[in-house]
Amino acid sequence: MRAAVRRLLADDAEPPSLEELDTLTLQLRGHMMVLIPVVERATVRLPADDVPRACALACIGEARMRLGLEPGRGLPAGIAHAQRLARSVNALADHLDNLSR
Repeated sequence: MRAAVRRLLADDAEPPSLEELDTLTLQLRGHMMVLIPVVERATVRLPADDVPRACALACIGEARMRLGLEPGRGLPAGIAHAQRLARSVNALADHLDNLSR
């Protein structure tokens, strides 16, 4: 998951081709679909007023919203969309790491 994120968000990342972008976008959407329920389950054991729980749930809400969005037309818009998905994957993974400690 982190490798897919780095492919789009690393400082030295090369822009993907249209074909690679389609693959990355589908991969990132799949990662989000896996991570969302896992992170959600990790929040259940925390008190309702717990700050890390609230942050994780907000991240889940944003990730779900992003799953419902479609990329704009053209390669630059597709890359921007995939980068937003990558940031959500990264944030969900970070929350899972934090909640699992």
